[in-house]
Amino acid sequence: MVTLPRLVIAAPASGHGKTTVATGLMAALSRAGHVVSGHKVGPDYIDPGYHALATGRSGRNLDPHLVGESLLVPLLLHGAAGADIAVVEGVMGLYDGQIGGNGFASTAHVAAVTRTPVVLVVDVSHASRSIAATVHGMTTWDPSVDVVGVILNKAGSQRHADEVLASLGTSIPVLGVLQRDDGIIAPSRHLGLVPAAERSDAAHALDRLAAQVADKIDLEAVVRLASAAPDLPDPPWDPSSVVEPVTSVVDHRKPLIAMAGGRAFTFRYAETEELLRAAGCEVVTFDPMTAAALPAATTGIYLGGGFPEVYAADLSANTPLREDLRAAIAAGVPTVAECAGLLYLCRTVRPADGPPAAMIGALGVDAVMGPRLTLSYRTAHSPADNVLTAEGQQVTGHEFHRTVLLDHQNANPAWEFATPEGPILAGFATPTVNASYLHTHWAGHPALAQRFADAAARTPRWSSQPRRSSLSRPLPTVISTRPITATPGYDLRHHGDREALDGLLDFAVNVYDDHRPGWLDDALTRSLADAHRYPDTTNAQQALAKRHHVQSEQVLPTAGASEAFGLIARLRDWRHPVVVHPQFTEPDVALTEAGHPPRHLVLDARKGYRLDPAAVPAEADLVVIGNPTNPTGVLHPRAAIEELLEPGRVVVVDEAFLEDGLESLAADPREGLIVVRSLTKLWSIPGIRAGYLLGDPDTVQQLATGQAPWSVSTTAAAAMVACSAPAAEVETLRRVEAICERRRLLVDGLDRLGIPFVAGSRAPFVLAKPGPAMREALLTRGIAVRRADTFPGLGPDWIRIAVRRQRPTQRLLDALSDISRTP
Repeated sequence: MVTLPRLVIAAPASGHGKTTVATGLMAALSRAGHVVSGHKVGPDYIDPGYHALATGRSGRNLDPHLVGESLLVPLLLHGAAGADIAVVEGVMGLYDGQIGGNGFASTAHVAAVTRTPVVLVVDVSHASRSIAATVHGMTTWDPSVDVVGVILNKAGSQRHADEVLASLGTSIPVLGVLQRDDGIIAPSRHLGLVPAAERSDAAHALDRLAAQVADKIDLEAVVRLASAAPDLPDPPWDPSSVVEPVTSVVDHRKPLIAMAGGRAFTFRYAETEELLRAAGCEVVTFDPMTAAALPAATTGIYLGGGFPEVYAADLSANTPLREDLRAAIAAGVPTVAECAGLLYLCRTVRPADGPPAAMIGALGVDAVMGPRLTLSYRTAHSPADNVLTAEGQQVTGHEFHRTVLLDHQNANPAWEFATPEGPILAGFATPTVNASYLHTHWAGHPALAQRFADAAARTPRWSSQPRRSSLSRPLPTVISTRPITATPGYDLRHHGDREALDGLLDFAVNVYDDHRPGWLDDALTRSLADAHRYPDTTNAQQALAKRHHVQSEQVLPTAGASEAFGLIARLRDWRHPVVVHPQFTEPDVALTEAGHPPRHLVLDARKGYRLDPAAVPAEADLVVIGNPTNPTGVLHPRAAIEELLEPGRVVVVDEAFLEDGLESLAADPREGLIVVRSLTKLWSIPGIRAGYLLGDPDTVQQLATGQAPWSVSTTAAAAMVACSAPAAEVETLRRVEAICERRRLLVDGLDRLGIPFVAGSRAPFVLAKPGPAMREALLTRGIAVRRADTFPGLGPDWIRIAVRRQRPTQRLLDALSDISRTP
């Protein structure tokens, strides 16, 4: 059992003076020599700021919606550790809680769960004898709530106060009477009171309030009533019991979390920092209005709540920090942004009385003051994995804001809220960012703190570098806020694996359909012996370099070609990226997610989807092209691609399917050229994620800097070494010959059936045009082909058909023939 003298300060309704009286009591008791712990019922951030100023200790919140009923007593005891009295300020009216919740999360609910006596603060300014009826109702309505005293507030005169006192009689102890004194009322703002940290007169006002409370309220009686509170059986909450400490996997030191503070960012729960510290992190506070850069060696960023719309001009004026933050976020430093943090990530924020002010620009949206306050409890779940949550994870939180975001779409939402009107998608999330209006209390959901700390532990330490200012022109976004379809109507996230369901004959996935060589399986198996070590790609890099007759510094192993495209997308501040289509769509996705949505150059079907270098816009600073192109199979002449190379431009050539070496640029990497290759298809190892890129040493080094540590697994590295050996060279020739033969069987059959197709494919697939219903008809016969209407420039008439051995190919051709004959 734990002894803790305590009282709840409640009221019949909002506006009776709870905050004034509760804060005054905390200050007066502190000045009388007590160690006071201040607490607030509900999610509010502002009142605990005043409590902290009054007590010299962190203000704490007690909210059963945010943390669950079972944590109320442990959190109360944790916050009050070392104190000899706790004062809990209530919320709204004593019995007012969550709408439709039958008093859930009300002051009465928290008082009953924590077995804390209640003192009522009653504004008597507009009544006299009726006050007694009000008090009588409040004290008798719910027997589980122990109302032990009353404080009369805003008495107009002594005669007025005497009338109220006479009506109350001896029914309840009156602990004091406060006269009207507007000088001790905290000024208001659109979210409630002005935070104490923003009031230059806060300490002086608190001194006056403490003196008045000490003079007018019987502090000895207050302490006596508090001391009568029953002992509590629960142990105090311990953050170290709900998270596991981590260390940086990069340098084995503590991860460093940069936590926004200062006047613009005052909203955060004390337990957030305590959980991060318990999880092994160092937490350093920085002021976004004055700091020139992030704290040295930052590995995670926490941007909490506050009033950036009030301090928009000051935040905007700090250009060096905005640039540093944007660069860190773009580089993948894990970032959590709640409410004010969300606004800070926007392009601009328009305050109520001024022009839009530039913010970080990591989100491609703008924020303005809205017509009304949004104040609501939320129950949310995560639609997908991100830096803060796992897919499907449910949390409880609250929204508390008057700003709104303009013209945005939730392409990658952080949360989905269930509402009576249906689900709402909210916020923005990526593997490294979670930004939304939702406030969560991590004590109620410690997995959030653990996941964030884990992400910070995996992240290289950020080094702020002087940067040439780019803020004179619009900043490209870091996080996609729109659906990833640079050309409307195309599902760029669709790939053949979605079609190749179990039980279907697979012509949808372009993976070689034969057994892997024994030497490759042996190498993959042997690699497991090193699974206890972190991956090292040095041998893989050297083997790949030897295979292509280049220097090791010109090669970067990657977790498949998709990782390479992500690194390239984040390499620079691309102003005019162009993707040549029809083409593998992951470069589009990567560029759009990095904030650089590309233009599309759609090749002409009448010209056989052949590249015309003159058609590429002159201003293009990045050009991405496949060779051979997926899904057309067209192999562009090396000379045509080399024509694209110009000063100030980078050309990326996707050679994932170029195995015969003809027209390849892999052996000739140079400045302005990046070649991306993959082992997935030819060697039948899509689950291994093995790829690499080649380029000039400086560019490769820049790309490597943006690569997550150990992204290439030990097994993938072993595959790279094995597939670069002499035996692999011989096997490559055999497989290329087999692909040519199987492709010939397919195209001959299509030709006999009169089904149009793109002639001259040099890839392990053929693009055919059998009509819009053919794919579905094949599915009814147990055959999967790749839909092609997700490739910009193609429509539902097209399908992509992977080449296969003779028997399955004949089955496909027979099915096509049968379907074609069916009326």
